[in-house]
Amino acid sequence: QVQLVESGGGLVQAGGSLRLSCVASGRTFSYYAMGWFRQAPGKEREFVATIRRSNGNTDYADSVKGRFTISSDNAKNTVYLQMNSLMPEDTAVYYCAEQRSTMASFASWGQGTQVTVSS
Repeated sequence: QVQLVESGGGLVQAGGSLRLSCVASGRTFSYYAMGWFRQAPGKEREFVATIRRSNGNTDYADSVKGRFTISSDNAKNTVYLQMNSLMPEDTAVYYCAEQRSTMASFASWGQGTQVTVSS
């Protein structure tokens, strides 16, 4: 089982930026894909971004395209989420998760990091 720990959240004004980190530890970190998700109060968890290990291909939710960038540093067992032009509707707890194979679900969820964007 891999353990994922998110960090980098905080309080920021609208238009500001934050960079979230997700560090993996435990067994060999050989994921198929890593994803960032978020959950706002009273809402279901939603997909934000994903990155594939094999080719670095990325995918984003429409709501964050052009503002957020997912990246990885496999030597550091770390995945990042650079968030620019933040909006109040980006306020949520952000989680990272691992997808071990193309047919697997995302799992090994971290504890999350709170992002609050003030207007």
